[in-house]
Amino acid sequence: MLIEDDAYLAHALAEVLTMEGYRIVYACDGMAALAMLNEQELPDLILLDLMMPKMSGWEFREAQLRNARLAKIPVVVLSVTGERSRPIDAARMVRKPVTLDTLLATVREFAKISE
Repeated sequence: MLIEDDAYLAHALAEVLTMEGYRIVYACDGMAALAMLNEQELPDLILLDLMMPKMSGWEFREAQLRNARLAKIPVVVLSVTGERSRPIDAARMVRKPVTLDTLLATVREFAKISE
């Protein structure tokens, strides 16, 4: 799952990951992502932006960790701000702009290619 409010960036990342064989589900903010996670099959990984409207990445992660069903999904934070602005519990922090090599290597660690 990709949670990113920048539609252009989300489209580009989703396109690259889809071409690599991953099935991508996209949400434009934390609130939309939580709604989707409560209704759909759980993803192997969540790629999470921090700075978003309605529900930030920090707020999303707090809500995710309070839900036993969702808490086990690893989160990789993709953000310009980084963890220094406000700590967040995540499997990995990746600074934007992210290179494709870094993105793909990170996703490979946590997610399976869809069949």
